[in-house]
Amino acid sequence: MSGEDTTRRLAHGAEIVLASHNAGKLREFALLLGTSGITVRSAAELNLPEPVEDADSFEGNALIKARAAATATGLPALADDSGFCVVALDNRPGVYSARWAGPERDMSVAMGRVERELAEAGSDDRRAAFVVVLCLAWPDGTYRMVHGRCEGTVSFPAQGEHGHGYDPIFIPKGETRTFAQMSETEKNRFSHRGQAMERFLADCVTR
Repeated sequence: MSGEDTTRRLAHGAEIVLASHNAGKLREFALLLGTSGITVRSAAELNLPEPVEDADSFEGNALIKARAAATATGLPALADDSGFCVVALDNRPGVYSARWAGPERDMSVAMGRVERELAEAGSDDRRAAFVVVLCLAWPDGTYRMVHGRCEGTVSFPAQGEHGHGYDPIFIPKGETRTFAQMSETEKNRFSHRGQAMERFLADCVTR
């Protein structure tokens, strides 16, 4: 069996693999899943290779990662694909957000490119959004997806020491601080992942 199954759920207390090698993301997901009783193991802990993310959508890349981890471990696997979408840049970097950091995955490079391209665009529009798709895949090929989105603005220079990715240049709507200036708990009240995880827990986990 394969394909999306919108009725399948994780049992309370299940063990899953987080299909990510990002330590910051692992901490964030562990906190978000803290009340679910679910045990999270990381792809890095299990020495899983990183699959090639060659889809042209958040949904496609999340599915690639989740299915690869589920197949490799025999456990349900949760993956996310997320991006930073800047309105004045035609919603780029979007699905290519990680690639803007270059081969060294240096986010200062990525944030610098956003600033530079905004200056070149000559626009005063600073609207932006973080978008995420969560995909939960089982070893038999079935999966479920949920979505999250957080609107806000781009702000320079980068500020804050917390978070990861583009957090230091993003101020969520209704706030004056960047995500990187917030604690994880504060950030999760606004964040795209926080919203998606609420839907995930409601729709995909047995209570």
